[in-house]
Amino acid sequence: MTSLTIGELARRSGVPTRTIRFWSDEGVLPETDRSAGGYRRYDAAAVARLDLVRTLRELGMGLDDVRAVLDRDRTVAEVAAAHVRAIDDHMRVLRVQRAICTLLARGGRSERETALMNDLARLSAAQRQQMIDEFVDATFAGTDPDAPGAGIAGAMRSLPPELPDDPTTEQVEAWVELAELVGDESFRARVREMAVTGSDAADPGVDAALVSQHCGAALAAGVAPGSAAAEEVLVRVGVADLDRAALADRIATFTDARVERYWALLGVLNGWPAREPAVPAFEWFVVALRS
Repeated sequence: MTSLTIGELARRSGVPTRTIRFWSDEGVLPETDRSAGGYRRYDAAAVARLDLVRTLRELGMGLDDVRAVLDRDRTVAEVAAAHVRAIDDHMRVLRVQRAICTLLARGGRSERETALMNDLARLSAAQRQQMIDEFVDATFAGTDPDAPGAGIAGAMRSLPPELPDDPTTEQVEAWVELAELVGDESFRARVREMAVTGSDAADPGVDAALVSQHCGAALAAGVAPGSAAAEEVLVRVGVADLDRAALADRIATFTDARVERYWALLGVLNGWPAREPAVPAFEWFVVALRS
């Protein structure tokens, strides 16, 4: 075929002349020669090259990647594989943003929660994990990692490094609540207290399952902690021969609704089966012991 002017090439390929001119200036589509009047001319090889450049650009590849393919520094397969990874990362970000927008569309969010959701949407998986690692490191700094009860630090690092590829609004909402929780200084102090005093309360002297069963039932039935009916519950739990005040103090050390909520949020993020809250039964138990 004879060489084509830039206008003829544009009409033949459907690529605007300004784009062809830009690609030529960038070196990804050099003209074959110039006419006597100084106009760009393109031969059959340039037409084929333009088709490849257009295809790669329509797939979203940058000019540097296109140039690497044309210069044979990288194969199309290598560039495409890298591009797939980039697209996957972008899609994950979009899914998180979609879930956040769904939450915001429901209304009722404070300015702080809205800002926090926006911040979390921008965090990478590594940055989200770092948030938890920093919380654990700061909370348990200086404690004995081998002491009974210190295992809570390792357990609290169990946050998944990545939100699911298609997170539910509940999972994004869990992230927002979790971020607020780990930034709460009183929560950090409470968790640290559990780790430090864990060895002293390792064996409370009662069966936790019995506490959940009997005290949970008493709470649901509206039994007052200081009543005769409550005393019968305590006997069934097995505290008759125990120092009730000391037992109440030990149980109270590890009874905190916020800590239980932390594990519940981890469960939402990990897809663990939901569990009935146990803390209310133990809170009733502590009050009954002290009554």
